[in-house]
Amino acid sequence: MKIKNQLIWKEVEDYVFITLGLMLYAFAFTIFLMPYKIVTGGVTGTAAIVFYATKIPIQDTYMVINGLLLVVALKILGLKFLLKTIYAIFMLAFLLWLAGSIAPTNPDGSYVKILGEGQDFMSLLIGCTLTGTSLAIVFMNNGSTGGTDIIAASVNKYYNLSLGQVLIGVDFIIIGSCLFIPQFGAGLDRVHMVVFGLCTMAIENFTLDYVMNARRESVQFMIFSKKYQEIANAIGMEMDHGVTILDGHGWYTGQDMKVLCILAKKRESTTIFRLIKMIDPNAFVSQSAVIGVYGEGFDKIKVSLPKDKKNKKIAAK
Repeated sequence: MKIKNQLIWKEVEDYVFITLGLMLYAFAFTIFLMPYKIVTGGVTGTAAIVFYATKIPIQDTYMVINGLLLVVALKILGLKFLLKTIYAIFMLAFLLWLAGSIAPTNPDGSYVKILGEGQDFMSLLIGCTLTGTSLAIVFMNNGSTGGTDIIAASVNKYYNLSLGQVLIGVDFIIIGSCLFIPQFGAGLDRVHMVVFGLCTMAIENFTLDYVMNARRESVQFMIFSKKYQEIANAIGMEMDHGVTILDGHGWYTGQDMKVLCILAKKRESTTIFRLIKMIDPNAFVSQSAVIGVYGEGFDKIKVSLPKDKKNKKIAAK
């Protein structure tokens, strides 16, 4: 019963943070990007391009494209992921409509440029930093804003490619399409839009990867202490964390000793240091960053096996 309640609360927490992330995205997109007609990637960016060219409401185009892509999400990402994706698509469409309806506008119906005239790049910088952060919040809570995020999440599920890398490839195609739309003005005007679009792509996806990797960053501890058993027990019991005990031999002292090796998330570092200091303030501790940790409790190994290897593995079972 306790485990079931924990799972329910985890789902509730996911939906709360997904909603907060979508609210941040709708705010940043409507206030900082739309007034300056800045092109972005993804389905939202595609919908914005359609809006700039035809005045069709963003939320309408967004819903149509995502409806087609949901079929992909159902087959590859599963029903659980799809439910959150459907929720995010409808919620973001509503929030984009809401943000557009309450955003300040000029007499001609265009959005007010909050930062003033000539502040296109500054608005781009602020807006894309916020949208990149909002996407990271959504992804970290097992959600998706739909569209190209579905493609990125699908690729990331099977291959060791970051979400930002996949989105950059798709967004490059979307933003480049501005060069072929006459409604965006003369050739130089279209080039200007594409250049700004490429800036949005770089900033948004860099922020996305930075925020996500900061949370997933891992560290390795090497702990040298005569009270190694007490420290290992404390870390194992208090943090429910695995500890490996290695045999060490001091060159200078010539004495044998035990060394604790711990792989942990960076956010757990303070707790580990606190436990060590409480038990043995004189312990010698080495902490180092690691590029990646794969296995139980950490990231999954995302590489594809050759077909002959897969067949052998199936035959062995």
